Amino acid sequence: MGFVIEDELKKLPRQPGVYIMHDKKDDIIYVGKAVSLRNRVRQYFQSSKDKSPKIKQMVSKIERFEYIVTDSELEALVLENNLIKENRPRYNTMLRDDKTYPYIKLTVKEDYPRLQIVRQIKKDKNKYFGPFSSGNAVRDTINLLNKVYKLRTCNRNLPKDIGEERPCLDYFIHQCDAPCQNYISKEDYNKNVAEVLHFLSGDFEPIVDKIRTEMERLSAELKFEEAAKQRDLLNSVLHVTQKQKITSDDAKDRDIIAMARDDKDAVVQIFFIREGKMVGREHHYVQVAMDEEKADILESFIKQFYAGTPFVPSQIISQYDLKDGELICEWLSSKRGSKVNIIVPKKGSKEKLVDLAMKNAEIVLTKDREKLQRQEAKSIGAVKEIEELLSLHDLHRMEAYDISNISGVQSVGSMVVYENGMPKKSDYRKFKIKTVIGPNDYASMKEVLTRRFEHVTDGNDNGFNKLPDIILMDGGKGQVNICLQVIEEFGLHIPVCGMVKDDNHRTRGLYYNNEEIPIDTHSQGFLLITRIQDEAHRFAIEYHRSLRSKTQVKSILDDIDGIGSVRRRALMKHFKDIENIRNATVEELMKIEGMNKKAAIAVNEFFIKAKQQNV
Repeated sequence: MGFVIEDELKKLPRQPGVYIMHDKKDDIIYVGKAVSLRNRVRQYFQSSKDKSPKIKQMVSKIERFEYIVTDSELEALVLENNLIKENRPRYNTMLRDDKTYPYIKLTVKEDYPRLQIVRQIKKDKNKYFGPFSSGNAVRDTINLLNKVYKLRTCNRNLPKDIGEERPCLDYFIHQCDAPCQNYISKEDYNKNVAEVLHFLSGDFEPIVDKIRTEMERLSAELKFEEAAKQRDLLNSVLHVTQKQKITSDDAKDRDIIAMARDDKDAVVQIFFIREGKMVGREHHYVQVAMDEEKADILESFIKQFYAGTPFVPSQIISQYDLKDGELICEWLSSKRGSKVNIIVPKKGSKEKLVDLAMKNAEIVLTKDREKLQRQEAKSIGAVKEIEELLSLHDLHRMEAYDISNISGVQSVGSMVVYENGMPKKSDYRKFKIKTVIGPNDYASMKEVLTRRFEHVTDGNDNGFNKLPDIILMDGGKGQVNICLQVIEEFGLHIPVCGMVKDDNHRTRGLYYNNEEIPIDTHSQGFLLITRIQDEAHRFAIEYHRSLRSKTQVKSILDDIDGIGSVRRRALMKHFKDIENIRNATVEELMKIEGMNKKAAIAVNEFFIKAKQQNV
């Protein structure tokens, strides 16, 4: 029996939990939490004039729902965040950019600590500093500290490996004191580590004084070139220290969060304040609906942002009061391991910081509005053009495939994925062709598509489970028919569109439903199809090239008994490519230097067998 919404509503429990809405394609379109699943989910299906346009549209697309009961509303909040992050439902308020933040890690648990750039804080008793606003800033800081304090950058297991290998290049260019050779004692090395800790904690004066003194000494000794290097290093340190302009009246860790929005877009700005000093800032674009309240947008952002970042400050200063503020504080406190407060200041220095964050968000929104509009035209606008051209709807996920081979070298296949007109690289897949010998694009494509759709029903969460709304084939009728044959074998119903080429191998139209459809080659829809086509080709070529560079792809001649490197070179030198060898007779093969009758017959029979397998 099918899913009858009215019947299922009656079965809903009154417990807290998470509800998940599905559309007719069984895609998750919305995830929400509730104190009482029964009361909350039933509200969506009750007639009401108070429903927003967004909710009305979402409800019209719901084909079924499911729910997960939790022990508390707090558990429901955590689960809701995880499901939103994993599934990115189209009707949830979403961060457009899913960033992770760089931190500096000092491996103090090692005998000879190192500085590293990391994206995740672990409970390993090492020291972490951040988050920082960019990876480049972190790398610059680490390079500076390594130059000044000459910490090691290697992965050697010290002191166990001391003396086993000669020192690396860093020692010879005077950027490491080579603890791997015992050229510096553990005590002296750890004195340098202590200085690094002071610097990362905000004590910049010792390093500034040290560099300035060294610069003046070199200048007095007329070593101007070396003094200039110290001057440049000093400027770098001063540049880092100048980023600490915004200070607080105490040494707390806090984040300042404010936003700006217009009818379509919203930007959230965060200031990171650590130990009373501003160490960085970030802005995020948020996907919103016209009728959403600013406080709701900010609350959705805060839940998603702190679900994905490992560090939680003791205080969050928000522009607006949050409906679930107490619950979010409880969740963040458990995540941090100590009390977290969310406050909305009305006056004083904290209110000025919120105002400053809001003004920065407004600047970003204004500055990038045209850029966002262009990006939307190239992505969502282009998808809508394709939908109109093919008389289709809801083309959120597009997949495209390509085969790459160089004559005589094993073929590889690529699968690229675009969602809402933008590449989703986490879903890209690469294939080594296993069942096809030689360059046969149709047979290779059939293998790739078969392997791709075999995974849909195998029960494994391997990235293949989500079906495309349309498949784009690089070729015309032949490629489309291969794809249709495969998806029909799996009982699937997916639109397949091919690209018709002109005499110069440029796309002139689309092949869909057994007819060629002309397309405006200057339209955004055409340009998107071209980008997807180029991306599939690039991804396949890149994979092929990487395998060749690792000597993992070999000539198919290597698979023939009796053909070694000498005979292979002789055959390729005479016939130029595999296709000519494939078509050569035994007599023609025997004329090649070093080829006897047995070897010639082996080559001939190999290609006859390969041809029979590919038919």
